[in-house]
Amino acid sequence: MGTEERLAGGFGFPLGCVAVVAAVIAAKLASAHPGYAVVAVALAVGAVAVITTPLAAGGVTAVGWSVLSGFGYGRAGTLVFTAATGWVAVILAGAAGFGLVAGAGWRAVRRDRPVIAEAVVPVPRRAVESGHRRVASL
Repeated sequence: MGTEERLAGGFGFPLGCVAVVAAVIAAKLASAHPGYAVVAVALAVGAVAVITTPLAAGGVTAVGWSVLSGFGYGRAGTLVFTAATGWVAVILAGAAGFGLVAGAGWRAVRRDRPVIAEAVVPVPRRAVESGHRRVASL
């Protein structure tokens, strides 16, 4: 699988991790309800999945779930395995899948179509007619 018009996994994964942490911090500062953090992280995961490789999108999804499970639903980074965090995993996986499909569709639309060049044959030029004839001198 090529990385045409995508961020390579080496750059997409760290970018996604920063986006996930920033989304969680912003959502936690705005509200104490973890549902807002899930929406913010799902948007970040989906946006990263559009512009990066599937491997990096999967890694960002795992990091997003870990951050939400550890700091959104749990305390002090302790991972919590409950039905709520299971739904968070499903939501983040769906956001990543949607982002990957949307990114592939966008790249397919933007892909340059091959141009078929037609052979252009120029029209023969007419000889220039001068008003006088030149005589070659020896």
